Amino acid sequence: MRPVGSKYLLEEPLGRGATGTVWRARQRETAGAEAAVAGEPGETVAIKVLKEELAHDADVVMRFLRERSVLLRLTHPNIVRTRDLVVEGDLLALVMDLVDGPDLHRYLRDNGPFSPMAASLLTAQIADALAASHADGVVHRDLKPANVLLAGSDGTGEMHPMLTDFGIARLADSPGLTRTHEFVGTPAYVAPESAEGRPQTSAVDIYGAGILLYELVTGRPPFAGATALEVLHRHLSEEPRRPSTVPEPLWTVIERCLRKRPEERPSAENLARALRTVAAGVGVHATPTEAEAALGVAALLAPDPAPTAVPGTGADAAQGTGDADPTQVLPSNAGSYDPAAATSVLPSTGGPGYGQGGADPTRAMPPMPAGAPQGGPQEPEGPHPWESQMRAARDRNEQTQVQYLNPDEDPLRRRPQRRPSAPQQPPQQQPQYRQQQPPAPAPYAPQRRPEPQPQRYEPQRPPAPEPRPRREPRQRSANPMKIPGLGCLKGCLFVVIILFVAGWLVWELTPLQEWIGTTKGYFDQIAAVVNDVSDWIKGLKL
Repeated sequence: MRPVGSKYLLEEPLGRGATGTVWRARQRETAGAEAAVAGEPGETVAIKVLKEELAHDADVVMRFLRERSVLLRLTHPNIVRTRDLVVEGDLLALVMDLVDGPDLHRYLRDNGPFSPMAASLLTAQIADALAASHADGVVHRDLKPANVLLAGSDGTGEMHPMLTDFGIARLADSPGLTRTHEFVGTPAYVAPESAEGRPQTSAVDIYGAGILLYELVTGRPPFAGATALEVLHRHLSEEPRRPSTVPEPLWTVIERCLRKRPEERPSAENLARALRTVAAGVGVHATPTEAEAALGVAALLAPDPAPTAVPGTGADAAQGTGDADPTQVLPSNAGSYDPAAATSVLPSTGGPGYGQGGADPTRAMPPMPAGAPQGGPQEPEGPHPWESQMRAARDRNEQTQVQYLNPDEDPLRRRPQRRPSAPQQPPQQQPQYRQQQPPAPAPYAPQRRPEPQPQRYEPQRPPAPEPRPRREPRQRSANPMKIPGLGCLKGCLFVVIILFVAGWLVWELTPLQEWIGTTKGYFDQIAAVVNDVSDWIKGLKL
């Protein structure tokens, strides 16, 4: 269990998405006045912890804090309420009501497509949530089945969809995170203007609602592909095809929501009204009046005369007032600012020192040591300071050379080997060297040190494996044909021959023929043989 701030405690993860992880959490104490819902200790809530790359972006944190009031005041029966926002170190989290039910994507995968009437009624409630958010100036920008939670989906009551993740797409749309992206959202549900980077309004949510409605009645989105680029291309160039299971009134609503031009899509309020009209006209108990009204649903799909603009796109981005435009540096003389002018130099403040400035300039040469002769060059005892500085600079700027390392020479892998002890030798007298006087130092003359040649990376190839000895070809037998089971057949024939010879010898060398001719039994014949043998032995004794 991990604490979040001082008021919440994470218990177990419930799901993981592109922007963060949703946890089941428990409130430790009552929230303060900054929270929209104070709550009570022990109450169960849902907390979405945003990813670390979002928390490490300063622009996202500032956007997070700036939109706190917008997200906390966004309330509607079909919107998951945001209770509190937590900013703690490198952690950003949204505290929301816990909805006990699956998301629409999982429900659709487990139970299959909806009927046209059920899909229309479900999407109408989502359109009500979009109408409330657009009236408050908030655009979702990532409408998809995974962001719709279903309360009451266990069959005990009416299924109640609740839209979540409001503001997450806008928080993620920061300059540090969208430099390599052309849109914010999921490729299968993104609007064409978002894919092309054109001005975006609340019409992007209507496009997402049309994709969601198509998927509810068919089980799949209208545009799919192997890659995200292929999906985006189909959003821009292809028109959706009407499935045979979609009624004509419902297809009229879907086709109007999926228009390529955002100004031709209906508003969220008109979309909710049209979907309820279609649901009443396509049911089995629809009256002729309701069916006729459903066929004329196109008259209800009027576009929004004043769509809500997405900050940071369109006119705001062109004028440089958007949330995602780069930082502007104000010049000191804004009236005569020339971007191609030379860099201005700060004026000196005056005072003692070099020239009129207050600080001495950087010296290129070190000061001469005291006692140096004035007439000739100094004879340094060690390396000149210039040479030491240049060597240190080269050592700092020298790049690491990448070379092949033999595993036998790797000190981390090489095992220590015990060396045989060398035989002791008698001590020898070391030769005495005569100490020579060092030559007198030559006058210092700065010489340019030769630049080291860059080492070329030449990977060592492993030694070629030794060739295997050539195997001698086997001598073929006289019968090259291979018959399965031939060895077993030969053994059986050999056993049969042995049994035949043994039976013939027993028949010829034993009185078996005579025994068979007497018609005696086995034991009687044995008794007669025993009697004959005993009589023969008695005759020998006599």
